[in-house]
Amino acid sequence: MVPLAKLLLFWNAARTGPALTGYDAKAKSRLVGKQCIVVANDATVKAGAWFPITGKKNLRAQEISIENRLPIIYLVDSAGVYLPMQDEIFPDKEHFGRIFRNNAVMSSMGITQISAIMGSCVAGGAYLPIMSDEALIVDKTGSIFLAGSYLVKAAIGESIDNETLGGATTHCEISGVTDYKSKDDKDALDTIKNIFSKIGDYDKAGFNREKPSKPTEDPKDIFGILPRSRADQYDMREIIKRLVDKSDFEEYKKDYGKTILTGYARIDGWAVGIVANQRTLVKNKNKEMQFGGVIYSDSADKATRFIANCNQKKIPLVFLQDVTGFMVGSKSEHGGIIKDGAKMVNAVSNSVVPKFTIIIGNSYGAGNYAMCGKAYDPRLIVAWPSAALAVMSGNSAAKVLLQIETASLKKQGKEISEAEEKELYDRIKARYDEQISPYYAASRIWTDGVINPLDTRTWISMGIEAANHAPIEKKFNLGVIQV
Repeated sequence: MVPLAKLLLFWNAARTGPALTGYDAKAKSRLVGKQCIVVANDATVKAGAWFPITGKKNLRAQEISIENRLPIIYLVDSAGVYLPMQDEIFPDKEHFGRIFRNNAVMSSMGITQISAIMGSCVAGGAYLPIMSDEALIVDKTGSIFLAGSYLVKAAIGESIDNETLGGATTHCEISGVTDYKSKDDKDALDTIKNIFSKIGDYDKAGFNREKPSKPTEDPKDIFGILPRSRADQYDMREIIKRLVDKSDFEEYKKDYGKTILTGYARIDGWAVGIVANQRTLVKNKNKEMQFGGVIYSDSADKATRFIANCNQKKIPLVFLQDVTGFMVGSKSEHGGIIKDGAKMVNAVSNSVVPKFTIIIGNSYGAGNYAMCGKAYDPRLIVAWPSAALAVMSGNSAAKVLLQIETASLKKQGKEISEAEEKELYDRIKARYDEQISPYYAASRIWTDGVINPLDTRTWISMGIEAANHAPIEKKFNLGVIQV
């Protein structure tokens, strides 16, 4: 694929304004004033071959492009599918072939796609650039063919070199497969910029924006507000004050359903509706203490109504997750927690305004779902280094798994000592803790990345600007719910 140095050259040359492209929250770059998505192979890793996670990452980039009607650029240098793992990347619906299907659908939607063939482009990988709207090829280094010279020799006995078979001159002067011949990588990138500079304006969704203001409270205070232990309490309002313009948060139903905060604010000028878990012990309407980070019936009810209001007013939603799940126990079950939780999940699922999820701390169980986890189509979902994603916490999961393991051993007539039990518990917890890491999640595309908390405003603003490219075409409808 393309060495990182080439990409850096590309972005540095394109640095024209304050908005962001791709996933780089620090680049603060556009491509000639336009937001876009960039996908680049890395030929330094297995010749840029496609692994299962490669396909998943590319499909996620295309998904973001489709949802936000963003132009997409492919910098191609790939050996195609990694053959030893072909069964995990080739045949299924969300595998390699879906990329080319998306190329066709994106083109029909009017989403600009431009490919630069900067190295080898072989077999199935050859379709991606040629299904783009326009394709460039770098002379003497770029090549594209369904089968390379060795396979051609083996298959039909023809002896031919790769350059004659599928190099820049062949495809620009004989086959007509590619549209531009570039003398080197920089020339190819400059050509892409020239093409982009002529793209027309887009229809806007019309999200409300005023002149941006910085928070009056210092965002760096976040590192002191957020406790070291994820079991400790803190006031989410103090986090919100350091994320929103002028630290101004207009709270909705402030004194009801206190384990979820809802309210309106602005982030980098954009109007947003915030749904956030509250991690302090609070009293409910019956003067009973409620655990922070847990969703109760009244909290779910409040969030559902607020999400509906934001859809009614065309205000993007921002979810700040630090949730251990829904409240359990006989009182909650008798009070209909499942029904109220289902209403909140319904509202999140059917929301038509763009949603953005920031995982600040815990993200456990059905709480992840109700607070717009990955399965609920947030336009962007990112995590702070303090985040943890799992069905339940490491402690809880280890205790449950330990009970199952010890019961199994006892059935076999084996008794384990207290020391052996502790060793088993520690081993189970260590394995589970590794899996709940935000880096574990990001490496599997469960989130779009792990970010510095100080970059949160930038990510949200970038996301809303991207979402503004895609007018809302559906109406908000909750469907059937139990009241």
